[in-house]
Amino acid sequence: MNFFPRLFKSKDEIRKTSPVGSYSVKVVSLAEELDWEEHLPIELRYVFKKLPEAKERLRVLLASGKAIGVRTVERTPERVLEAVKHISLYSQHNCILTWLPELLQDKHLPVFTEADHLRAKGHGADLDADVRDILDARLSFKKLVLIDEENVGIADEDRRLMTELSETIYPLAIDTIVHRAVVDNANERTEIAQNIIKAMLFIGPITHLLEKWIPGVGKVFAATTDDLMAEAAELSALRGSGFSWKDLRKRFVVLVPIFAIATYGAFQVEGLLEQGYVLLAGAVFGLSAVALSLTTAIQSVGMYMGSVRSLRKEGKWHAHTSGTSVLWAAIVQDFTNPARLGLLLGASLAPLMGMLAAILGGMHNGWILALVGSTESIVAGITVIFSNRIAAWRFRKRLEHLL
Repeated sequence: MNFFPRLFKSKDEIRKTSPVGSYSVKVVSLAEELDWEEHLPIELRYVFKKLPEAKERLRVLLASGKAIGVRTVERTPERVLEAVKHISLYSQHNCILTWLPELLQDKHLPVFTEADHLRAKGHGADLDADVRDILDARLSFKKLVLIDEENVGIADEDRRLMTELSETIYPLAIDTIVHRAVVDNANERTEIAQNIIKAMLFIGPITHLLEKWIPGVGKVFAATTDDLMAEAAELSALRGSGFSWKDLRKRFVVLVPIFAIATYGAFQVEGLLEQGYVLLAGAVFGLSAVALSLTTAIQSVGMYMGSVRSLRKEGKWHAHTSGTSVLWAAIVQDFTNPARLGLLLGASLAPLMGMLAAILGGMHNGWILALVGSTESIVAGITVIFSNRIAAWRFRKRLEHLL
């Protein structure tokens, strides 16, 4: 009667956090567990499909007092993040996806020029050492580990077996590794969370008071304030990606008139409501609230297109020159960052949210106006929160398909 609780307890997830990163481990510690394959970690199930003989070898290890763990990195070690950042900033024109997948998949080294090495050296970085750090750590993101529960020692042969099994699942984990490195390199979770809190706790009550005081003024406040905060977050994100203030200043030539048009549009909402154009009023308000976000999303893609063109010109875009357009490469690079992808999705939804609010009669409720005006921030926050789960889900689905 006690066998089953003991059996499944061994696969509880153990979490570990440390200065060198964080990871989780799913553990199998009893030989009998290998017979309940549907309850095993999916990575082990895939290994057994590819290498059927591995099951009996692991059964012997489990019977001898060992445990098998599937370890998944949940935050990239700092030294790897620094290495990715150095190569991106000093050699690859702020891009990551144009070289990192190739390096991890095929050990295809990024192209470094003498100028790149000198630029990196001037900032205390060594590009060749950074490449070695990434390659040395590549198998640690998703690997099988042997746990010596009885403290009897681990033989070299057993270590080689675990390395062999880890290499079996490594090709499938490439996307997960790239996602992990890109998201951790962006490091925007706190900014997005703060943005949402400000949108709901700061904009909401002030909008409500203004709307009760002078109908229409609250709409302008709700439509413009969160957009300005989103733009500040976008500028911070691009600065973190390596773009200079000189590059970013060029954006304001377009952003200033767009902001003026958006403000004017927000002023027209009350008049449209009075004339009975309810749906149009909601759409105009939603669009005014996200005009800057939509504009900055388009501009960001344009900046990455310039980066990709520079890589092509310098001969650094080796595997992407055939079959991939500059535009598509820029879009993928920009929106792999879940925060910016969420901002674009949210900005696209805002006009619909405005129309819904108008139909429901909420265009004079400051809280609802703030909610519509903050649509892009809220969706961006949700996208960031769930990005890791989505990446894990995609990895699992790939394995399930192969099984």
